[in-house]
Amino acid sequence: MMDANKVTNVVIAGLGGQGVIRAANILAETAFKSGYDVKQGEIHGMSQRGGSVTSDVRFGKKVYSPMVPVGEADYVLVLEPSQEDNNRFYLADHGLLLSIGRFLNDAADVSALDHDDTPVTARNCNVALLGVLSGHLSFDDGQWEAAIRVNLPEKAHDENIRVFHYGKTLA
Repeated sequence: MMDANKVTNVVIAGLGGQGVIRAANILAETAFKSGYDVKQGEIHGMSQRGGSVTSDVRFGKKVYSPMVPVGEADYVLVLEPSQEDNNRFYLADHGLLLSIGRFLNDAADVSALDHDDTPVTARNCNVALLGVLSGHLSFDDGQWEAAIRVNLPEKAHDENIRVFHYGKTLA
């Protein structure tokens, strides 16, 4: 759980088009609406060609920099299993790696989720992983849901809120 006096560091990693930045926006909005100082930054790289994308979200009583220092991430969320090893160096000794592949039948390829028996698809796995993360943070579900509504189109609200709560069951 979170210590209000400590900065919590989260790195979200995946490939271009997976919603890495959207997931970071939802997390940042949730933390901000919960009363924390929040900083966010991202590295796009070759994101338009399916390349690596990472987004850092830092929140706490007072945060001075948007970038998570190497070896200081409390949580690393990985939307594409192939990106686990590429981003493990961000983890603090006490840090937790949350990979969508580990929660959903060890999926080696996120596109396979579209054919699974879960409500999680390649398009919404970012929100499912936020649901998993929410089990480790003390934000109110109402704040998460409000942030989902602010950051996603109205037609996607119900599905993504359902997937968020499904992710909570996996935590």
